[in-house]
Amino acid sequence: MLSPRPQRLSQASARRIALAAQGFGRRRDDRPVGMRDVQRVINTVAQFQIDSINVVTRAQFMPLFSRLGPYDPALLERAAHRAPRRLFEFWGHAASLIDVRLQPELRWRMAAAESEAWAGIVRVRDEHPALVERVLAEVASRGPVTARQIEHDEQIVRDSWGWNWSAVKTALEWLLASGQITSASRNSQFERRYALPERVLPADVTARATPDRPDAMRDLIRRAAAALGVGSLVCLRDYFRTPVADTRVAVDELADSGELLPVTVDGWARPAWLWHEARRPRRIEATALVSPFDSLIFERARLQALFGVDYKIEIYVPEAKRRFGYYTYCLLADESITARVDLKADRAAGVLRVQSAWRDPGPDGVGADDLRTVTLLRRELMIMATWLGLAGVVATGRGDLGPALTSVLARD
Repeated sequence: MLSPRPQRLSQASARRIALAAQGFGRRRDDRPVGMRDVQRVINTVAQFQIDSINVVTRAQFMPLFSRLGPYDPALLERAAHRAPRRLFEFWGHAASLIDVRLQPELRWRMAAAESEAWAGIVRVRDEHPALVERVLAEVASRGPVTARQIEHDEQIVRDSWGWNWSAVKTALEWLLASGQITSASRNSQFERRYALPERVLPADVTARATPDRPDAMRDLIRRAAAALGVGSLVCLRDYFRTPVADTRVAVDELADSGELLPVTVDGWARPAWLWHEARRPRRIEATALVSPFDSLIFERARLQALFGVDYKIEIYVPEAKRRFGYYTYCLLADESITARVDLKADRAAGVLRVQSAWRDPGPDGVGADDLRTVTLLRRELMIMATWLGLAGVVATGRGDLGPALTSVLARD
């Protein structure tokens, strides 16, 4: 059977498809956001990446705000940490809150922890099996429980940068990676509270048979393709960080079934695939601040190819060498990303601080009208400040959009 001739998509069409697939372009409702709205976004994007940095708000809270506008963060907490649970914490694109219905499809990753988990937690499993068994027993008898609640007198090494975990914490992470325990919730210090999966996950999820690895991969690539709308093999693999070989097989099978349609996108060097049910809107109307861990911009090469945005997160870059700032958010203005801003929630002063504001040139290199950009930016920043419980927005004037933004904010 001959393969179908690839359709051709313009960059503008591919952008609209990608934005619609990610849930942008819907009018924000005037009524309060409810759990049904949260579930709709879960159905759309499948996962919210977790990050502990709280310079504005933790990353997992932003995707709902970007798509729905101001909402009560307790809704996300409830979806993830209370029955009936709609999300569970595991490794998707990275550490993420993932649609709980995908838990069976990720059991292959739990099984693969035996050979693929990082060396530190495997070493504790191999060198201290009795400790691992004791920790599992304590979680079974006492959970939900944090690492600190079951740590005994032991020395925590602090001679290196990064995570300095106790042996108990490391054992817990091994048990989590291998699926023997799960995260029931996080406490106010953002520490995981561990419990047995059957005490946390919905019964219909734990009762589901574990799919064969090829079936699981097809299901994950289906969800990735639906969430992306259009993407290359690299994009599809990156969404849940599935292995390259497994992804290639799954893509071929979904192409054979007609669920993935071959396309070429103007300006893309790589072949691409279109999800067969992807919406193809003629225009997108949306304004949103998008965090660096949003699923719209997971894959940075795709971000560059679709939106002309060269994005590198600079939290690990020494301050003197940062180009844009510590933790910059992108401004989505309809079908383009027109600016980025480095933000800080100054809770002591009660304001949202714009450390810097920069224009992005867009895919055609021309850029948007600065006045329109700063007007939209001001509006979204004010909405964000109110959502965060802050009284206003203050800009430093740094960045090529900084003076214009400062001028617009001065009118308030």
